[in-house]
Amino acid sequence: MSKVRLGIIGLGAQGGAYAGFIAEGKVPNMTIGAICDTDPEKKAVAAEKYPDVPFYDNYIDMLESGDVDAVVTCVPHYLHPEMGIEALKRDVHALVEKPAGVYTKQVRELNEFAATKPELTFGIMFNQRTNELYQKVKQIVDSGEIGKIRRTNWIITTWWRPQGYYDQSAWRATWEGEGGGVLVNQAPHQLDLLQWIAGMPKKVYSNVKYGYQRDIAVEDEVTALLDYGNGATGVFITATHDIMGTDRFEIHGDNGKIIVDDSKKVTIKRLAKPESELNETMSMMDVAKIFMGGNTDEIYEEEVIEFESVWGAQHSAVMENFAANILDGTPLLAPGSDGINGVALANAIHLSSWLGKEVELPVDEDLYFDELQKKIEEEKLNPIAKA
Repeated sequence: MSKVRLGIIGLGAQGGAYAGFIAEGKVPNMTIGAICDTDPEKKAVAAEKYPDVPFYDNYIDMLESGDVDAVVTCVPHYLHPEMGIEALKRDVHALVEKPAGVYTKQVRELNEFAATKPELTFGIMFNQRTNELYQKVKQIVDSGEIGKIRRTNWIITTWWRPQGYYDQSAWRATWEGEGGGVLVNQAPHQLDLLQWIAGMPKKVYSNVKYGYQRDIAVEDEVTALLDYGNGATGVFITATHDIMGTDRFEIHGDNGKIIVDDSKKVTIKRLAKPESELNETMSMMDVAKIFMGGNTDEIYEEEVIEFESVWGAQHSAVMENFAANILDGTPLLAPGSDGINGVALANAIHLSSWLGKEVELPVDEDLYFDELQKKIEEEKLNPIAKA
């Protein structure tokens, strides 16, 4: 095999984009093996754009057709684990979209089944892991360059969505259709990057607003306090109603600080000595000089790096890496099993707000599932009418 034949399940915005990337040669070790969608209109679209590619309206038929070596699941969140398992059952490699699922119980089932098929490739579309900026941030943190993490802060409110976005279809922004709001739709990449770079917190306490600025049932405003269990803390803020949104990620360590602005610029401040040593040796006169605008060169050095990011390049890079793992064993940048971590964080943030108290990670999976079912039942009794 010189190229992986990818089956695309779901020819919507994301699946259509992936098909385009492959057709344009942006994923050199991959071809489109087949396309699957239950919408008859998508069959006409596929016939026009990809006339030589087999089309299926049932994904099981596609998995069993012999036309594909692997699949990508561009479908509603609840279906990712089910489709991943069904693909792996038939010895078809699986690349699941983010999030890996809605709740950790179903994602754990996917991970456990994938573990019984170690010869198959199981990946997840965490395209931000191929972003050179975040790779650089992770390398700095992992190297110990800024010392032990003391605090993380991420404000990511660049997800502005008008009411018309939610009114496009009945399943959007519903507990039954999507399983949540900004945490499961827009922010999974940041939840993944946060734990990939800084590690998983031990406890979460959250203040979450549901239908705060939009006529929806799910969350559109989130503030979460993270406790890493070793003294370090974090704050994660996200929303979909800030038309002038902010994207700023700060990591404060014993020996320095990293600031990421707009996912484009990284400012690294490296202390000449650990903060604890400066605390013990600096006089108030030294401190006064700093506060009065004095020279800080002896205290820290600053490096600023700017990155360019071309939309689509990161998605293509994940697919290329996924195919390379199948073809020659190249290590995966985003192993599918990692998908449970971001889902666990989202579940913890939801559960803390539902219970009105701090929750420990990992959360009680059965309790989360039961509480989610309550939200779905409430939604059925009091549906929000959509335009």
